[in-house]
Amino acid sequence: MSEALALDGIEKCYNPGQPNAVPVLRGATLRLDAGEVVALVAPSGAGKSTLLHIAGLLETPDAGEVRLEGQAVAARDRVRTHLRRDRIGFIYQFHHLLPEFTAAENVALPQRAAGASRAAAHKRAEALLGRVGLADRLRHRPAEMSGGEQQRGAFCRALANRPAVLLGDEPTGNLDPETAERVFAEMTEVVRDTGLAALIATHNLDLAARMDRVLRLRDGQVVAG
Repeated sequence: MSEALALDGIEKCYNPGQPNAVPVLRGATLRLDAGEVVALVAPSGAGKSTLLHIAGLLETPDAGEVRLEGQAVAARDRVRTHLRRDRIGFIYQFHHLLPEFTAAENVALPQRAAGASRAAAHKRAEALLGRVGLADRLRHRPAEMSGGEQQRGAFCRALANRPAVLLGDEPTGNLDPETAERVFAEMTEVVRDTGLAALIATHNLDLAARMDRVLRLRDGQVVAG
C-alpha cells in the first residue's frame, strides 16, 4: 500500500528552556497508508491534539519529519498552506460550519478557495452531501440541521478538495451513541471507498476497535494499541 502520511521522530515542547517547559511529543513516529482508518487513543492532556496539528501542518515540530504522500513537507509557509488546503481534510468535535451559509455552500467554499468554478464546486458539494444522506438538506443552514447532520456536513466539507489524508479530533464526541454510530459508519464507508487515509482521535473504545488499527499516545510516543 502507498504511504499517505508519516511522522518520523516528532519532538514538540512548549516553553522550551523555561522552568515551565512542557515536553509533549518525544520522538513520536507513525505511518498511515492509503485506504486505512486508524484510531488514535490517549487520555486528555497526552498530546493527541498537538500530534494531529503537526500531522495537519497547523503546527511545526521542534524536530523530526512530516511526509505527505511520500514527500517530506517543506518548512515554507506557502507550501504548507497549499498542502493543508488541497491534501488534508479536518473534522473536529464541533462542526465549525459557517452559520450564514447553507450546507451546500459550506462544502463548496473550500473548493472555490482552491480555484474550482462555482458550478463544479456546487456539483461536488451536492454529490458529497447526497452520499451521506443530506440530499434534502442542501439549502439548509447549520441552525436548521440536527447535530448529526451538521457533523456529516462538516465531514463532506473535509472531503471537498479530495484530500489524501483525513484527520479527525473526536468527530463523534458531541453526538449521542446512536447518531455517533451512524456518522462513524458513513465516514468509514466513504473513506475506504475513496482510498484516502484517516487518523481519528477518539475516546470511544468501541469505535476505535472497529478501525483497522489502534494507536496510543504514551509518554510522548506512539505505540500500537
